Amino acid sequence: MKNRTKNITSASLKMFSFAIVFAIVAAGCTNLEEEVYSEVTEDSFVPAESDIIAVMASAYTPLRYIMGWQGWFDLQEESADIIVTPTRPNGWDDGGTYKRMHFHKWDNLQWQPTNTWVTCFSGINSANRVILQIESGVLPVTEEQALSIAAEMRALRALYYSMLLDTHGNVPIISSYGDELPVQNTRREVYDFVVSELTTVIPSLSETVDRSTYGRMTKWAAYHVLAKVYLNAEVYSGDQQWDKAIAACDQIINSGQFSLSPTYTEIFDAQNEDNSEMVFAVPYDQIYAPEFGEHMKMLLPDHRSVFNMEAQPWGGSSCNPQFIDTYQEGDKRLDDTWLMGDQINAVDGSVVMTLVKEMPSIYNCTFTQGFRLGKYEIESGATASLNNDFPFLRYTEVLMIKAESLLRIGRAAEAAVLVTDVRNRSFDNPADAAVTGAELQGNTTWHYGTLAEDGSIDQLGDQSVVQYGRFLDELGWEFAGEAHRRTDLIRFGVFQTKNWYNHIPQGDHTILFPIGLEQLNTNTNLEQNPGYIQ
Repeated sequence: MKNRTKNITSASLKMFSFAIVFAIVAAGCTNLEEEVYSEVTEDSFVPAESDIIAVMASAYTPLRYIMGWQGWFDLQEESADIIVTPTRPNGWDDGGTYKRMHFHKWDNLQWQPTNTWVTCFSGINSANRVILQIESGVLPVTEEQALSIAAEMRALRALYYSMLLDTHGNVPIISSYGDELPVQNTRREVYDFVVSELTTVIPSLSETVDRSTYGRMTKWAAYHVLAKVYLNAEVYSGDQQWDKAIAACDQIINSGQFSLSPTYTEIFDAQNEDNSEMVFAVPYDQIYAPEFGEHMKMLLPDHRSVFNMEAQPWGGSSCNPQFIDTYQEGDKRLDDTWLMGDQINAVDGSVVMTLVKEMPSIYNCTFTQGFRLGKYEIESGATASLNNDFPFLRYTEVLMIKAESLLRIGRAAEAAVLVTDVRNRSFDNPADAAVTGAELQGNTTWHYGTLAEDGSIDQLGDQSVVQYGRFLDELGWEFAGEAHRRTDLIRFGVFQTKNWYNHIPQGDHTILFPIGLEQLNTNTNLEQNPGYIQ
């Protein structure tokens, strides 16, 4: 296994030495009689770039929850129409948590949304702490360093708030470090805050794209977050911002810093830190930055011999067969995303098991029923945490945000050019990759409705046309298993209206998650989101 040196991993290791220096300096401030034995004092100490990164690392670390247990991935995928976790012979009922996500019957005790709330506010709190250290002079830095650090931390804080804007909406805006009980803000106010923060700090963010800025909020990462917020502005604020989304995307495109990966699979390699699509990655390392554990939930126990793994997976989640049926003939993303059919022993070449598409019911599936997510490379010797970095913001999404925005303002032909560019790497025949504006404006190819145990549709539900549904299909094929799906379904009006697998829609209130009971009990300023019990 190739050794990897990553910016945030290195920063995490350096944090310990700087933390000691910082603690000594801070303690020295309380002893006015202390004799100075060195010429390096609090007033004269200027931290190196590596020291500054180490201090900031604490604000980035919470993002590792994204691919952790019931983290951002589960929140976005289990509540949507592609990933399902049915009961299997080895369990996976888990108190009904996955069924509640699938049925949209979550409450204020559901851990996935609470985990997102707690984790994002942990990151926000850490960012605010770093900003306070800069502004108060506790952390001795130059004026140039102070401006750069504050801008980066505000951009990162805006990233966390963009996630909460999407999941909970009505959350407290906390822009300073303190112990006051925060008041609740409206979703519109949070939207305005995120937009204001990003547009304010973007001029002060780094334009550099190399190992020194890998996994950090650069100018391009901030533009990407801004583009996503503008893309969903109608959901978040009631106002459409397609032109602004296009403008933010153009900033990234015209920078010339990023390009489409030559192949789809390279984006998700175990050693993907140099991939040309990475606008913002969450770095993982099985030793120094663990928590990428979604493969343990997706793969079967017998996949241990298929991939020659050290860890033995648990085999819970798989793909809704309705989604598999939407793939077009010749689209290599089907094979590149899903483990299907015979699974071969890595050592002797024997067939270990055969995965089938069918999944009779969320209440009763065998081990081998349902195709498994396999787009993230499993290295030989893989443990319960992968080395793959998570492409939280990748260049293909920039092109697709621009394409969707163009589509929605009547420039379908231009949108089709971008989508065709994205599709080209996944089809051997360029003619098969080509798509027209008229096609993208058409209905989805999904056959929505709840499934009977024999795979037939037994409850059609809402069968109205999904506007631009064919473009929604493109998003599914490109970004399956990347924690996008819930947000996309909401924007296209599918999340709260359509039946799929064993799911029946529960109403418009489900586009926001409930605020957790513990959060309500500890902050009396909070009111529960509409449609949920306080």
